Amino acid sequence: MQTSGSKSCRCPSFKLREVASMYFTMIAVFLVILVVALQGSAPHGSDFPYKVPLDSQGLLELSWNVSYPEQDVHFQLLIRDLQFGLLFGMSDRGEFENADLAVLWSDGHNSYFGDAWSDNKGQLHMDSQQDYQLLGARRAPEGLYLLFRRAFSTCDPKDYLIEDGTVHLIYGILEKPVHSLQAINISAIQRGLQRVQLLKPNITIPELPRDMKTMEITAPDVVIPSQETTYWCYMAELPDKFPKHHIIMYEPVITAGNEALVHHMEVFQCAAEFDSFPRYNGPCDSKMKPDRLNYCRHVLAAWAMGAQAFYYPEEAGLAFGGSGSSRYLRLEIHYHNPLVFEGRHDSSGIRLYYTASLRQYDAGIMELGLVYTPVMAIPPGEDAFILTGYCTDKCTQLALPTAGIHIFASQLHTHLAGRKVVTVLSRDGRERQVVNADSHYSPHFQEIRMLKEVVAVFPGDELITTCTYNTEDRSRATVGGFGILEEMCVNYVHYYPQTELELCKSAVDPGYLHRYFNLVNRFNDEEVCMCPQVSVPEQFFSVPWNTFNRDVLKSLYTFAPISVHCNKSSAVRFPVRRASQPNSSTGLSGGLGAGSWSCPGNPRTSL
Repeated sequence: MQTSGSKSCRCPSFKLREVASMYFTMIAVFLVILVVALQGSAPHGSDFPYKVPLDSQGLLELSWNVSYPEQDVHFQLLIRDLQFGLLFGMSDRGEFENADLAVLWSDGHNSYFGDAWSDNKGQLHMDSQQDYQLLGARRAPEGLYLLFRRAFSTCDPKDYLIEDGTVHLIYGILEKPVHSLQAINISAIQRGLQRVQLLKPNITIPELPRDMKTMEITAPDVVIPSQETTYWCYMAELPDKFPKHHIIMYEPVITAGNEALVHHMEVFQCAAEFDSFPRYNGPCDSKMKPDRLNYCRHVLAAWAMGAQAFYYPEEAGLAFGGSGSSRYLRLEIHYHNPLVFEGRHDSSGIRLYYTASLRQYDAGIMELGLVYTPVMAIPPGEDAFILTGYCTDKCTQLALPTAGIHIFASQLHTHLAGRKVVTVLSRDGRERQVVNADSHYSPHFQEIRMLKEVVAVFPGDELITTCTYNTEDRSRATVGGFGILEEMCVNYVHYYPQTELELCKSAVDPGYLHRYFNLVNRFNDEEVCMCPQVSVPEQFFSVPWNTFNRDVLKSLYTFAPISVHCNKSSAVRFPVRRASQPNSSTGLSGGLGAGSWSCPGNPRTSL
């Protein structure tokens, strides 16, 4: 729902309209629709360049276009098997409570269309301000096309604010007639959600070279498992002695009929330090998967449902092949099969477009955010816990060329507890520009996104990445790490020209975390064992999470000095080790400067 803090609104005040008057207006409009729907052809697909299936059966297909001058989105919804209506809309995280909806319904005699909203119990209400504007409908052999528009910002507190980043689209299918909007029971209808990036950047497609070639990295006739979620891994190889090329574009290759099942895909290049990698074709979480495949983590391409082809800027390309580059690639496909279809075969993947005519610059990929370490942790039961990672001015001063670098794309990444991610550019102690932000981030929808504006980063600049987490469903602390139930806070930024800097991240100084555990022991009846043999995760798991311990940990992560990782691709660090956090010049107060600790069998000892 829209808030005044997220975007300024200057709208006229609206008076409440009579519900009966709105109904008559909608009936009149829809009578015209029914007449038009009897004949006509489908709208041109070029008018709606973005497309995504809403349901796994392909009964509902959404297309849309974005007008930045008009600040609105035009939707085209194809309904292949219209029964007694449907609900379509948006909500914060895909829930049907507190949702913003366009509703089409029929009582068996008359049909109605209107802008509605749901309360925190899921009860539907007609909106006093009708902001889903019906433009028309057209019947075609494949079904009914419904056209409507919606402004990004409507100034209606009941409406969803359409902004950059992920949007959770929701839908519901009415299989029986209903006599009124209020009679719709959303808990009793077939419903679902789809995540998309609605506000696509308006980018000019660069001209492609004549010597361009293609390579398809696709799954070899996989039988999609009959379960809701599967991550499938397949190992592929580049030709022997494959010389250096530039990837200049890539796009998805989806097996016909599986458009609603292939959720997202990534192609990773393996580490060059290994001469060979074992062949594998199977589930990524299988015990039969060779451990060495975990060293295939360098992203070459990433696609998610609703995304189009990805183009590199005309002056840069992503290098692959040649000396110092691994021949081995890992394709990972996320299949989303909520209806548990059986026996579906799939050969989807990604098509790479590459050229031997190298462009002016090699593109690079740099990791920003937090180091993968358990010293960064989130207490259980938190609705919005914030952790921040820094690419410091000292690191960029040492590692970036005088002319700087240009960031043109970004892929945000957390694990299951992540809810928001933002990276900002800071110069001379002031925030200058948002690099990428997603206020409705979902770990189930991760793609490389082109930026609306290229971001220039110069030596001495800082890149600050902040992640917000929700652990309300967890009973113990969530620590940083590689496991899916551990957490990450990462922004993979794509830039040019490539530099030696591959990782620019931070974590709180471990010595100050040690002092935190001391303080917990001083002021709590329950002791946290800090013996050398006890790991940091185990110490976090034993913390009694009262208000005091939570608040002190937040202060620690806000003010304590940080350990800086300013790494080359060889994993050798630039000579930057420790720094104060940019938002703190004084460091921690004396409360964490001294304390005591204890181990079983030992008396409590002062530090």
